Amino acid sequence: MTADVHVRDLRYFVTVAEELHFTRAAERLYVSQPALSKQIRALERQLGVELLRRDRHGVALTAEGAALLPHARRVLEAWAQGTAVVAQARAAQRSTLVVGMSTSPGRGGLLPAIRSRFTASHPQAAVRLRQVSWDDPTAGLADGDTDMAFVWLPLPGQERYAWTVVAEEPRLVALPDSHPLASRPEIDFTDLAEEPFLALPKSAGPLRDYWLAVEERAGRLPRIGAEIASTEETYEALVAGLGVCLVAVGNVPLITLGGVVTRPVRGLAPSRYVLAWRKGDHRPLVRAYADACRRVTERGRGGPRRPSGVATSSHDEGA
Repeated sequence: MTADVHVRDLRYFVTVAEELHFTRAAERLYVSQPALSKQIRALERQLGVELLRRDRHGVALTAEGAALLPHARRVLEAWAQGTAVVAQARAAQRSTLVVGMSTSPGRGGLLPAIRSRFTASHPQAAVRLRQVSWDDPTAGLADGDTDMAFVWLPLPGQERYAWTVVAEEPRLVALPDSHPLASRPEIDFTDLAEEPFLALPKSAGPLRDYWLAVEERAGRLPRIGAEIASTEETYEALVAGLGVCLVAVGNVPLITLGGVVTRPVRGLAPSRYVLAWRKGDHRPLVRAYADACRRVTERGRGGPRRPSGVATSSHDEGA
């Protein structure tokens, strides 16, 4: 039996063991059900035992699975405590807040406005911005490389984070200006269903599906024209005619550099761009930066609003 088991695999196993239902477990984990089943089978092969028995009646723990479950829970709890201690130790040695992002937030000078308000209340603190590849949809939060991050919902492991909403923006479609649909002032999503789409890396998980509008496709799989991992790759793929892609209104200036146009799309819910941090991180700098962001975005909307999480205010945690 090998000991090289990933924490992620244990988290997957514990979630399925708690739900005894792969679909519900996949929804909790923000992964697809086939991907979850594949990962559980890989864990079973790695351990050389069957952990879960699947049949037409449902899912049940085997004796081996029941024996592993309490130990797996303790490992996950210990790992969470360990990462929290590391974060606290790192914070104790510096008064620098590391803020991750995959693309520049732009949006009317958002970053300078937040920095100005933050440094006014914490003049000795520094903010360091870190550009993170689109391979990591959490922009460094998941592995502790960043303290906070500007990210798009949905996030993998979303229950681990708190956030405040920066912007809710319509999703437009970006396409070459020579595309037959480019002449329309507005496009129905059903007219895009058969188009090849540019996709985020598979590691982006639920965010990849979101920008492919999988939920709006009524079970039909999208055609993937190419994978993109940066704004530069996106623009080049669009100009080359490899596919179309959805883009939030605030990011339109990043890819409409010539030869590319955007059009409104009927039938799509708006996107949500947020400033996120790890739940339970109550450090003063984190709370202050979140508050500065909230105040700047409230001012931009013309009035106060309560910050949002998935469904309840607990995702903001009063930071």
